[in-house]
Amino acid sequence: MRQLTREELAIDPVDAAKLLLGCVIETSSPQGPVAVRLVEVEAYRGGDDPASHCYRGKTPRNEVMFGPAGHLYVYFVYGMHFCANIVCLTDGVPGAVLLRAGEVVEGLDLARVRRPAARNTHDLARGPARLTGVLGIDRAQNGVDLTAPDAEVRIYKSDPAGEIFAGPRVGVAVAMDIPWRFWIDSPAVSAYRRGGKRRQPAVS
Repeated sequence: MRQLTREELAIDPVDAAKLLLGCVIETSSPQGPVAVRLVEVEAYRGGDDPASHCYRGKTPRNEVMFGPAGHLYVYFVYGMHFCANIVCLTDGVPGAVLLRAGEVVEGLDLARVRRPAARNTHDLARGPARLTGVLGIDRAQNGVDLTAPDAEVRIYKSDPAGEIFAGPRVGVAVAMDIPWRFWIDSPAVSAYRRGGKRRQPAVS
């Protein structure tokens, strides 16, 4: 595997989402490393995407989303969970990809310690809050440069993802039917809340 570069991630969020499927995100900590292969993501733009945190402009909360690409944008939701996004597009133009689900490929024992309620291995990182939980990501990692070789969180290009499917995004109150949620065939993909995943091949 090789680490993704900033230039590779400085693209439209929809394209970046497809690029990230099958990639591996890894964290380092005193307890050891944990790595997750991404199997489900969601794309978010800025001013033309009412579901995006950047739709109404830059704030102290969302400023990382305005670039440069390759940084981690972490936010707190529902007063209890952290969600992680990888920033894309160019500096000053907001856009990011939400990391929705993955398969633990390294550090399985530590992942189980961090997620003791998981019913099985596939459940460990099934969902954005569970994914950050097993990786040990919280607001302390907001703004981390994923492309830096010595970063505590890194993103690696792995094997080709295979067939990519697309469907509406989850957990948004507006623009929820835009098919910018992408996934690959994996038991770790999270359940779609409105009647199951729509298995529609993604537009390339």
